[in-house]
Amino acid sequence: MEYDTKTPPYSTADKSSFAFFSARDRWPIILTGAIDDLYKAVSNATADAEKHAEGKQITAGLAKLKYELQHDRELTPLVHDGSPDIAGYNAELKQRGNPKWFDVPWLFSECYLYRRMATLFSTSTHWKRHDVFSAQKMSTFRSSRPAVIELAARYNELTKQLSSSHPHASEEAKEQAEKALFTEMCEICLWGNATDLSLLTNLSYEDIQKLQGSESRKANEEKILINDFPAAFACLRAAQKSGAEERRVDIVLDNAGFELFVDLILAGYLLQSGLATHIVLHPKNIPWFVSDVVPKDFADLLTALVNAKAFYETPSDDDKARGITPEALSSSEEADMRALFDNWSSLYAEGQIVLRPNAFWTEAGSYWRLPSAAPSLYADLQQSTLVIFKGDLNYRKLTGDAMWPATTPFAEALGPMGEGSGVRVLALRTCKADVVVGLEEGEDERLREGEQGARKWAWSGKWAVVSFCDGQA
Repeated sequence: MEYDTKTPPYSTADKSSFAFFSARDRWPIILTGAIDDLYKAVSNATADAEKHAEGKQITAGLAKLKYELQHDRELTPLVHDGSPDIAGYNAELKQRGNPKWFDVPWLFSECYLYRRMATLFSTSTHWKRHDVFSAQKMSTFRSSRPAVIELAARYNELTKQLSSSHPHASEEAKEQAEKALFTEMCEICLWGNATDLSLLTNLSYEDIQKLQGSESRKANEEKILINDFPAAFACLRAAQKSGAEERRVDIVLDNAGFELFVDLILAGYLLQSGLATHIVLHPKNIPWFVSDVVPKDFADLLTALVNAKAFYETPSDDDKARGITPEALSSSEEADMRALFDNWSSLYAEGQIVLRPNAFWTEAGSYWRLPSAAPSLYADLQQSTLVIFKGDLNYRKLTGDAMWPATTPFAEALGPMGEGSGVRVLALRTCKADVVVGLEEGEDERLREGEQGARKWAWSGKWAVVSFCDGQA
C-alpha cells in the first residue's frame, strides 16, 4: 500500500460507480456459474468417493463465499496454500481494517475474490488443477467461429505476402503500408477484448458474433478516444532500423479464447514482419477474473486449431438443447486452421514465442508496486522494446484504479511505471470500468451527458483507449 497513488481508489461503497454494480450484481452471477460448473464435475466423479466428497466441500466453500458477499460480511483472511502472496493479501486486509464487501477498494476486493476462490482448489487433493471457467472460455471460442475463420485466412495470406519481396515499391510506400498493417493488427487485438467473459455473461451466440469480424472493427474506429498506435509503431520501427539483434515485445495477456487467438495473430505478425524477434506472453498462473489466460489455455487453443473439424462440428451441450447441428467446415477453412497451428506451434517450438507466468500478476495491488514488489520481473520488462498491456484489468492496475481527473496525463497516472521507468508501456483497453485518463478537455463531460454523475459510458466496452508511454525516453 505504501507505494500506491494517494489519489483515492474506486470503492464498492460508491453506489454511482461500476465497483458497486460489480459487487452487487456481477460477482454473485460469476460465483453461481462457478458453483454450477463444479457441481457438474463433482456429479461425474462418483466413482472416486474421496474426490467426490472433496468436490462437494469446495462447492460448499464457493456457496459460503457467495453468501458472505451478498450479506456484506467482513473479508476474512485467506487460507495459506503454500504460495507467498497469501501473506501479502492477509497483511493488506489487516491494514485496511478488515473491511466489508460493500466498503472496500474495488481493485483489492475483486482480486481477493478470485484469489480466495483459487485457495479452495489449491488446498485440495483431487481438484488442484480444476478451472471452473475453462468450459466457458472454450464455449466462447466456439461461438467466435466466423471471426476465427476470417482471421485465419487473413493471417495465412499475410504470411505469404510478408515472405514475398516488393522490388518496385519505394521505401516510403513500404513504410506506410507497414504502418497501416500494424494498426490493423493492433485494432484486431484491441477489439478482441470485447468478449471479456467476466462482463458479457448473458450474450447469445449472435451477440458475440456482432462484436467480432472486420465490419465491426471498421465501425468501431471512431470509438477509439485516444489512439497512440502511431507512436508505438514508430518505437518498433526505430528499433528495427537500428539493427539490434534482439527486439523483444512482451504482451501481458488478458482473456483466453478469441482474445488469446487475436493476441497470437498480432504476435505472429510482429515476428514475420520483422518488427520483433521474440514475443514473451505473460499469462496468469491461476484461474483469474473468469476468462484470463492461464498456460493451459494456450495449449487448449492450439489443440482446437489442430482438431478444428471435430472442435467446431461436434455439437455442444447448448447445440443439443437447441436441436442445432453445427455447419461443417469447408476443406479450405480446415486447411487454414491447420496452417495457423503449424505456424504458431513452430514459432513456439523455436523459442520465438515464450510463455512466462509470474505470481505478481495475481497479487492484489496495482502496478505502481511492481518495481518494489517484483524487482526481477521489473528488470526483465525493462529489457523489452515494447510491453503491451491488454484489457481493462491491466489498465486499472497500471493507473491504480484511482479517481483521476479524466484529463490526467497517462504517464502521470502510471506513477513508477511512467516516465523514467525504463519500461515502454502500450495499453490496449476497451473501457469497462470508471477509471480513464488522457482525455481531451471536455471529452469526458460530453460522453457523460445525461448520466447524472456516473461515468456509465466507460462501463460497456463500446469505447476504447490506446495509450503509450515511453519510459525509456
